Amino acid sequence: MSIFPPITDLLIFQGCFYMKWNNKNLKLLDWNNEISNKEEKLIVAEKIAQKVSDGDVIGFGSGSTSFLAIKEIAKRIHKENLICKGIPTSPEIAFACSALEIPTTSLIQDKPDWCFDGADEVDLSNNLIKGRGGALLLEKIIMSASPKAFILVDRTKLVDKLSTRFPIPVEINSQAIHQVTEELIKLGAINTSLRLAKEKDGPVITEAGNYLLDVKFSSMRNTLEKEIKCITGVVESGLFIGYNVEILKP
Repeated sequence: MSIFPPITDLLIFQGCFYMKWNNKNLKLLDWNNEISNKEEKLIVAEKIAQKVSDGDVIGFGSGSTSFLAIKEIAKRIHKENLICKGIPTSPEIAFACSALEIPTTSLIQDKPDWCFDGADEVDLSNNLIKGRGGALLLEKIIMSASPKAFILVDRTKLVDKLSTRFPIPVEINSQAIHQVTEELIKLGAINTSLRLAKEKDGPVITEAGNYLLDVKFSSMRNTLEKEIKCITGVVESGLFIGYNVEILKP
């Protein structure tokens, strides 16, 4: 009797064999909400999949558009036998990679060749608001570490001025909520609200284990991202101003 599992339970990568979990939860994995503007998001997902080259290490952003992009990338990887590794920015993206048999790595092990992500808003200067999914800290770290970043959006994400439709997410240490709120008001915040969870009691916990304040300001300025980051107790903000990004849209 063979001590080895059936070949269908093994994943072969770079000449090595890896055991696979036989878990129907991953096999049935899909986006947990209805995807809005799915047709447009599929167009940009297909565009980003065409940019993958053999040997790439890619930062995989979070959100529904990124989820669709990863599915398209997986099709190319398996059809063309490409070697590619992803650096996920959230558990749901890591699960998607596992279900789609895309090998993953981390910033500790590998530097990304490029990355892609979605956005909540994109202004006329390609500045961004991100963070509705709570993965903004690692998303910003990976974007900063990548020589090139692609932002995948449908037309509803394009605005003339940031914070037109959404407040600015500010990720904070849980002990600093009152101190940070006072300092944000000094910077011109006109409304700050702790983001509450929908399917658990209490506040949303970010992927990095922090709280989120959703903040509206009386006016926007290019220095605001740095000003927010200078507040003691702030971990990161959802403002992405002046980053080297290319916007992919339908």
